[in-house]
Amino acid sequence: MHLLGKNRRNIFTPHRVVIETESGDPLETRNDPRASFQGHRQETPWDDLHVAYFANYALWTYLTIPFLYTYPGFGCEELPPCQEGGEVWRPLKVSFPDDVPSHTREQISYFGPDGLLRRHEYTVDIMGGATGLNYAAEYRNADGIMVPTQRRVYAYNEKKEKIPHPVLVAIDIHHIAFG
Repeated sequence: MHLLGKNRRNIFTPHRVVIETESGDPLETRNDPRASFQGHRQETPWDDLHVAYFANYALWTYLTIPFLYTYPGFGCEELPPCQEGGEVWRPLKVSFPDDVPSHTREQISYFGPDGLLRRHEYTVDIMGGATGLNYAAEYRNADGIMVPTQRRVYAYNEKKEKIPHPVLVAIDIHHIAFG
């Protein structure tokens, strides 16, 4: 992941994260980055390597759903349909394998009548179980693949209803292409 205007990029693998200059000179490295979150709560401050780890695994997950769910080791179970925003959505409960970094091992993705992701529900283990409802919108065709270019993440209550304020994360993708 390139950090535009900062002459930095992040190199991410499940077991290592590196921050380096655009020319490849290492600035910071952390092995086993997930372990560095042990004992963290929502108010615990993060360093740049925490941010790099979280941002990279989260975006990788967000950009590869639903294709990610076809990888070996994933378990999927379709749940009964539900309604939100005037649409009937088909939820899919997904169990992530231990070797794939993500927010938590069990997540639910909700798909609209057109088969596109509408909502992604999870807790964030590295943030002490913080809740997240990640809404996908503003789909754009990128090289034949429909990609949501807007993401908004909200907390949810015990009924798994969106708490509308504040928006926890806002992601807007302006340019995307697959090569």
